[in-house]
Amino acid sequence: MLWNSMLLASREIRRNVLRSVLTILGIVIGVAAVIIMVTIGGGATLQVKQQIASMGSNLLMVTPGKRLGPGQSSGNIPFKEADARAIARDVTEVAAVAPVSTQSAKAVFGNQNWSTQVVGSNNQYLQVTNRSVRSGRHFTDSEVRSGAAVCIIGETVQTKLFGSQEAVGEKIRLHGTITTSSSSGSSTGSGGGTSSTTSST
Repeated sequence: MLWNSMLLASREIRRNVLRSVLTILGIVIGVAAVIIMVTIGGGATLQVKQQIASMGSNLLMVTPGKRLGPGQSSGNIPFKEADARAIARDVTEVAAVAPVSTQSAKAVFGNQNWSTQVVGSNNQYLQVTNRSVRSGRHFTDSEVRSGAAVCIIGETVQTKLFGSQEAVGEKIRLHGTITTSSSSGSSTGSGGGTSSTTSST
């Protein structure tokens, strides 16, 4: 019975060679497409996991506001520094709290300029985002309390504005404000560079 079925199948293939080839080709292409999609999806998932891990797998970002229905405005009131201090004081499980305010700006040094993201925060921002300073120093407590015009620049800003020149102690103009670079080469714990500039709040 099996032998007869195989003979019948072989006869049908020989009679319709083109249809058989197209059928096989369709199956091969379909299987290959599925394999490629699974591979791409797995790679994208791994990349997202690595990005999350580089920021810290135990990082929690808190924003003001409440969930409203479609078309409704939440009228969010920004957090104050006192709110961040209250979280650090009252939530004992929290290891570090870094209030953050971000704004796009053009960083200017001499005749060089570069558009970047300015992050206003404190020293704990480096801890909660798993970053480190490669050259220079962190903010002092008095700089943080007074909101002094001091900044930590990322690797991209360092390269675009200063090249191989040391940036520590140099004056940078951000949105018309002259700020002093206290350190440079802020990078993630995984070794990736950043284009942002962190300033004391």
